[in-house]
This record gives sequence, C-alpha cells and structure tokens, in this order.
Amino acid sequence: MTAHEKPEQELPDLVRYDDQTVRNFTLATLVWAGVGFLVGLVVALQLAIPALNFGLPWLTFGRLRPLHTNAVIFAFAGNAIFAGIYYSMQRLLKTRAVDGLSKFHFWGWQLIIVSAALTLPFGFTTGKEYAELEWPIDIAIAVVWIAFGANMISMVRRRREPHLYVAIWFYLATFATIALLHVVNSVEIPVSFLKSYPVYAGVQDALVQWWYGHNAVAFFLTTPFLGLMYYFVPKVAKEPIYSYRLSVVHFWSLILIYIWAGPHHLLNTALPEWAQTVGMAFSVMLWIPSWGGMINGLFTVRQAWHRVREEPILRFFAAALIAYGMATFEGPLLSIKSVSALGHYTDWIIGHVHGGALGWNGFLSFGMVYFLVPKLWGKEMYRKSWINTHFWLATIGIVLYVVSMWVAGITQGMMWMAIDHASGKLVYPDFVETVLRIVPLYYVRALGGTMYLAGFVVMAVNVAKTIASAKTVPADETVRAPAIFKVGREWFQDQKPHRILEGLPVALLTLAFLGVLAGSLIELVPILTGAAYHDEVTWNAVNGAAGAIPRTYRPLEVAGRDIYVREGCYLCHSQMIRQLPFDVLRYGPASTPEESMWDHPFQWGSKRTGPDLARVGGKYPDSWHYRHMRDPRDVSPQSIMPTYPWLYRQTLDFAELPTKLRALRRVGVPYSDADVANAEADARTQSGEIAAKLASDGAPAGTETREIVALIAYLQTLGKMTPAPTKVGGN
Repeated sequence: MTAHEKPEQELPDLVRYDDQTVRNFTLATLVWAGVGFLVGLVVALQLAIPALNFGLPWLTFGRLRPLHTNAVIFAFAGNAIFAGIYYSMQRLLKTRAVDGLSKFHFWGWQLIIVSAALTLPFGFTTGKEYAELEWPIDIAIAVVWIAFGANMISMVRRRREPHLYVAIWFYLATFATIALLHVVNSVEIPVSFLKSYPVYAGVQDALVQWWYGHNAVAFFLTTPFLGLMYYFVPKVAKEPIYSYRLSVVHFWSLILIYIWAGPHHLLNTALPEWAQTVGMAFSVMLWIPSWGGMINGLFTVRQAWHRVREEPILRFFAAALIAYGMATFEGPLLSIKSVSALGHYTDWIIGHVHGGALGWNGFLSFGMVYFLVPKLWGKEMYRKSWINTHFWLATIGIVLYVVSMWVAGITQGMMWMAIDHASGKLVYPDFVETVLRIVPLYYVRALGGTMYLAGFVVMAVNVAKTIASAKTVPADETVRAPAIFKVGREWFQDQKPHRILEGLPVALLTLAFLGVLAGSLIELVPILTGAAYHDEVTWNAVNGAAGAIPRTYRPLEVAGRDIYVREGCYLCHSQMIRQLPFDVLRYGPASTPEESMWDHPFQWGSKRTGPDLARVGGKYPDSWHYRHMRDPRDVSPQSIMPTYPWLYRQTLDFAELPTKLRALRRVGVPYSDADVANAEADARTQSGEIAAKLASDGAPAGTETREIVALIAYLQTLGKMTPAPTKVGGN
C-alpha cells in the first residue's frame, strides 16, 4: 500500500438517502392521527351520550372502538415509527434503504389501514383486542412486516459504520418480536373470506392474547419509540446521549423482562396461579429498566436545559419522557394483585393507557414531525409560536383526560368493592348506580380529548402551510461516507464486549430474539399443553376426560355468539367472575377454566362499562333481553348502553351454520357429523321455540328469523353450559 492509498473502510463514497419514503410516512402519520383522534372523541362522547350512534350499526361504540385503537396504534403510531426509522437508520448506517421494499412497505401498510377502516365498522372482527383484523388482513400484515424487516436488515448489511447505535438495537428487536407475536396470536381457521375462529380457546386464548396484547404495547409502542428517543432527543438537544452504559443495561433488561409481563392482565381470574405470579413479578421488575431509559433521556435533555425555552420541540420530548416514566410506574403498580383488584375492569386502566399513548407516543411523534418537516421540505415551520400553542393545548388535554379517568376508575373500583360487613351484602348492589356516579367524568374526558384534538389541528395547519410555502421539494440528502463496512479480524482488537456485539448485528438480533422466545415458551407451553393445571376438574376439562366437559354451543347459540363478538359486546362486558369476595357476591361463584373451554375467542373482557355476564343465563326471561337490546332504557331507565335496532331487522343466515360448526370442529370443539349435518334444522327449531316465548310476551310474529333471537339464545347459555361451580377458583 502506497502513502496515497487508503484501506477499503476509509474510501469515500457518495450515499443518497431515500427521503421521499420518509416524507410519505410523515404525511401518513398526520392523516391517520386526525382519523384516530376524531374517532376516539366520538366513542368517548358515546359513553356519556349513547344516542350519538344514531341507531346505525357502523357508528356504535362496539364497532368504532376497535377502529379507534387500530387507527391510533397501527396507523398513527405505526407510520410515525416508520418515518423515524427510515430517517434515522439511513443516517446512522450511512446507506440508502432499498427503494422497492420501501415503496412496497409504505403502500402495503396504507392498504392494510384502509382495509381495517372498511371492515371493523361493518362488524368483521376476530374479537381479540388489538388483533381484531380478520385472516386475509393478518396475512397482509405479515408480508408487509417482513418487507420492512428485510429493508432494515439490508441496510444493516450494507452499512458504512462499524457500530450499531442504540436506536438500531431497539428497531431490530421490534421487528423480530412483533413478527413472533403477530404470527402466534393470529393462528386461526377461516370460515369464509372475512370470518375465522382462533385455534386457541378459553384460558389458552386469554394467555396468548394478553401475551400478544401486552407485548404489542411493549414492542410496538415502547421499544421502537425508545429507539426514536435515543436518536431524535440528542439531535434536537445537540448533546450526546447521557450514558452509553445505561443504554446497554436499558436495552437488555427491557428485552428480557418485558415479554414475561402479559399475565398481569389476568390477575385474580381463572388463569393458573403460577402464571399470575410470574406476570406480577416481572411487571414489578420492569420499573428498573423503564426508568433507566427515562432517566437517560431526561438527563440528555437536561444537558441542553438552557435551550428548552427557545426550542419547543425539546418540550415535547421532555414531556414525552415524563409521560413514559409515569406510565411505566403506574403499569407495575397496577400489576400488583391487590391494586389490580381495585383497578382492573375500571376506567383507571383507560386513564393509564391514554396517559402513555397521548403523552409518550403522541408527544414523541409530534416532536419528531416538527423536527423532520423543515428538513424534508427545506422550510422552517410556518409559525414556531403555534408549536407552543399545540404543546399547551395537548398538555392540558392530557391532564383533564387522565385525571378524570383516575378519579372515575378509583370511584368505580371502591364502589364495586364496598361490602357492608354487618350484613355481608354489597353496599352498591345495582351496577347502574356505579356507572351514574362517573358519567360527569366522561364529559371531562371528552373535553380533554377535544383539547388534544384541537392541538393536533393547530399542528396539521402549521405543517400544511409549511409544506405549501416550499417552492420545490428538496433533493434527497447526499453525503460522503466510507465504503461498506466488512468485519475483519483486526477490527476486534481493543473492542469492548458490547462494541463487538454491535459490529455483529446477526448475533445481536439472535440473542435478543432468543431471550424473547425463551420467556414466551416458558409461559405459553404449559398452558397450551395442559401441564399447568393441577386440580382434577381443570385437568380433566383440558384433557377431555368424560364428565368434566361442558356441553357445546348449539348452532343457534354459535350464531348468537358471533353476533355478540361482531357488536363488540366484550368491550363493555366481561365474562370472568374474579376470585374476589365482592365479585362473587355480585355475580355468583368465581369462573373456572373449563367454563370457557369452547370459547373461540375467549370473552373474559378487559372493561366493565356494563355488568359481568358470565352467569346471566336464565337470570332474565327472553322478553327482557328482547326489550333490553331494542332500548336499554326500557328495562333500566338510566342505562348508558346504546340501542341495537338492526338486530330486529337483519335476518339470520341459517345455511352457513354447518360451515361454522365444521370450522369449530377443526379447532377442537367436539361436534359430531350429525351435529354438523343437522345444524340448520336444530337452529330453526331452537329459534322457533324462543320466538314462541317472545310472542306470548307481546313481541311481533316472525322473530324466529331475526338476529336478536340468536343473540338471546347465546346470552341465555352463559353460566348454564356446566353445573355451577361449588368452589372459588379453579387453579
């Protein structure tokens, strides 16, 4: 080598970044944020004013709420993640994303979001929270997600920097873990083009769902946003990250602990006790890594504290980190069994979730967009003062929202728990009374949501005017960079252990994935194989011993259950009586695992805006349910439940019932050939019996073909499939 020659790693090369993809995802972030926030405000108002669905099925709470969660999580937050990742990874690795994969990823993701918007309001849902999309869309999500991961891996492989910065560790872990979560939770048997049944049922489905649901929060709303925090906060602060060492501890402890925490969503339920204890223990342990990340971010901002007054983006980032710290303190707190007994099923959980979503995810995304827009369009923000206006509107909105839900939730929980120990009876036996006390707080929440939405509108106008003022779109940024990095033996000399791992991305990704996989298998395999059950009744039920199995749903009841899922009834009603004295006093003996063993999907619920329905079967006559669904105020004058007039107009498709039973048989429900062959006739017989009872109580003729009859058939089975348990528990 001559004096004028340079080693391969030092040869300069031009790299042109793909900024158009970042622009596309940035604009999509704003569009879907507006949709998600607006739908969220509508469903919040419907809890106080149920008539706001105008009697239309696609505008009712049970159908719009999944649209809201999917729009905010996967459309708004998802597009924000992709915008930030494509911007930061290209610059951290000094390489360009793969154009074809980037375009496929962008348009594929938007098509998935549009598909969700076209299916969820019309009742096409799996009935599993945060995973409601039906099987063709699930397949599309997997394909597009793999394209996104392939793009990231390609950039890492062609990188021109030896080390992978901490943000990229979080990005890669996000890709691998979300792929695992989505595939495992979405295993289902199709019935038709937009109808399927999950392969899991009851306890198994509950654990898999909340293994997915909790870790979707962990690895879609936390780890990628932490990666964005590690990149954008130092960029705006113009200071290095506070502690590299703390970032290493933060990453590995979060990756290895978070995956275990899902069972804390099922405390005091029919889930085996050991799984509940594991979920609670690991949830409490999450305090340490979560606050480590918050401290790292806040101390980075603190290094530039003198600039916070003049740089409103830093305020968004600082507030986002504070919201992250609050949410990750509150989450472990709510994972303690005694606290969960008070907070679970109440609006406290709603306040907790929205504190994290609006504060952590929302504010970090807003700050990132304010940083990106001037760089991507070559113009300073139209009005910098409007950024301050947005910040204060949104901050006050979050405070109103979260505090009102804290107060509502704790009020609910304490009223539910109140027992007159002299008589041994509930102090507030009427569930409606516990709802009426918090209705005023629903208006406060709506006000907070309105302010948050108003702040976003200010942002959207600011961004629109900034882009409109740009005469032309700047050319993609081009930089000079070293040649593609290749690992050589000499590179390993004098490197610290984790620095070596950063130079070996396959090893880093593999170790992270194995850590996540190990925790998942240890939790899921015992439940899925039945090895987790120790009492004889539950063991026999899971393993199919004679005498312990509840009867299967009759065909008409299957149709009614599908209607129940379609209308999102599980979003307001639980079907899980917890092993708690006040639950048992209010609803009856605690639920046992075998009672839901044929439920595909499970219907334990996560919120009680209405009472638990696990033992509602036979509690009221058929005519009561008929009147209740037509107008809840007819039987409960102060109810906030919406009306369902379409159930009295829409007719049942009896011919599809054999297909449904065949699909359920494939996922383990023991229907015989005769059950399948006679499904239509059996359903017509049962519907005729119910219609005759209704007619004798004054209902009009012809109800035997209406959907309301099938729903009544299902509701009347609840708690009647097996003999009422004589013990509390089932673990």
